[in-house]
This record gives sequence, C-alpha cells and structure tokens, in this order.
Amino acid sequence: MNATRDGIETVFAEFAGRFGLSRPAGQCFAAIWRSASAPCADDLVEQVGISRSNVSTALKELRLWGLVSVLRAPGDRKEYFSAPADPWQILGTLLAERARRDIAPARDRLAALGDDPRAVDLAAMLDALGGWMEGLGHLDPAALRAEIAGEEDSAGDSGEKKKKKKKKKG
Repeated sequence: MNATRDGIETVFAEFAGRFGLSRPAGQCFAAIWRSASAPCADDLVEQVGISRSNVSTALKELRLWGLVSVLRAPGDRKEYFSAPADPWQILGTLLAERARRDIAPARDRLAALGDDPRAVDLAAMLDALGGWMEGLGHLDPAALRAEIAGEEDSAGDSGEKKKKKKKKKG
C-alpha cells in the first residue's frame, strides 16, 4: 500500500465517526473509493488489514447507508463493491442519511412532548434542518456543489440578473 492510499484511508476512517459510520466502514469505503476496479470482500481484508467479519459488517453498514453498491461478474459468485466517484454525490448521501437517522428521530421525540412550547419550537427547528439536509441530499452533485458554494445554478438561470431589493430607511 502506498502513502497516499494509507493517508486517504486514515482520513476516511477518522471522519467516518463524525458522519455516524464505524471506523472499519470508513476504511473499507476509502479502499473501495480509491480502487481502480471494484474489490471483493477478500480484497478489502487484504488491502485494509482488518478481519473478514469486520469487513462484512462494514460492507453491510455501507450498503444500508447507500454509499456502496454491489456488482456481480458473470460466472463469479463473489460480490464486488463500488462507490460513487463524485465526492459531492457522497456528501449528498451522507446528508440525507444523517437527516433520516439522527435528526428525524430527535425531532419525533421532541414533538411527542407537545405540552412543552420549547420542545415544540425545537422540534420545528429540527424539522426545518432535517428537511434542508434531505433536500440537499436529493440534489444532483452539480446542484449540491453550487448550493453549498453559494453559486448561481446555471441550468436554471435564464441569463437575467436578479434584482436586489432596496432596504427601506426607517
């Protein structure tokens, strides 16, 4: 394994926890994402250096998150794994899954406390946040990049400049 591959796998493994994934899932994802051809689980055991059971658990986790897809070669019983090449597509998937897995359950628990106005307000805020994250997650990668970078979406731009509203003096 070369230094760049080791570096990417280390970064992905460390960031995995921040996005709600396990460290082995981050390591396996990095190996899949960087591979020139789709690896099988045995390839990942060799490349990442973790046990077969950890690789299997990590692959299940990655599939449930929608971060990897399973490929099959004709006449081969092994499953091969691929990941989106576009980092913006990966980000969209992570945002949508975090909204579904973390924000929505917290919102639902707070909404159940309907007699506390602060809990209701917090639930409404989480509802808006979750909707925003899911909305970003469903954008195509170019639109997600434009949205996050604060760029105009050239596909929906008719060539006209938007008029700025003047502030009223008061």
